[in-house]
Order: sequence, then structure tokens, then C-alpha cells
Amino acid sequence: MVKTQTLACSGNLQKTIDKIFSSNQISRTDQQVFMTSLLSKSSLSSEDENLINQVFDKLRRGLIQVID
Repeated sequence: MVKTQTLACSGNLQKTIDKIFSSNQISRTDQQVFMTSLLSKSSLSSEDENLINQVFDKLRRGLIQVID
């Protein structure tokens, strides 16, 4: 069951990241998906961690806009 949850979480994370990169915006819902993923860090792949770091880097550089 944990592996299934990990795959579901990873799938949601990937969809969220794809949406963020395509729109250059992050919403509250997107932030919740990130927080859920980060809190279950043991289930994140190195690829997922890399994508999350890319989002945070783009946020710091002002390339992604935070929206409500």
C-alpha cells in the first residue's frame, strides 16, 4: 500500500510540476501538493527532489509567480 501511495504522490507531483513550468505560476493547491510531497520525503525519488529544487530556484529568481 505504501508503494501505491508513493506512486500516486509522485504522479500528482509530476502533474503539478508540469503545470507550474508550463504556466510559470504556482497556486495554493500546488503548494499543498508540494508540502505533502516534502513531508513524505522518504518516498521522493532523486528525480522528484531535483524537480522540486528547480521550482524553488525559479521561485527565488522570480520566474514563477505565486497566485491565489
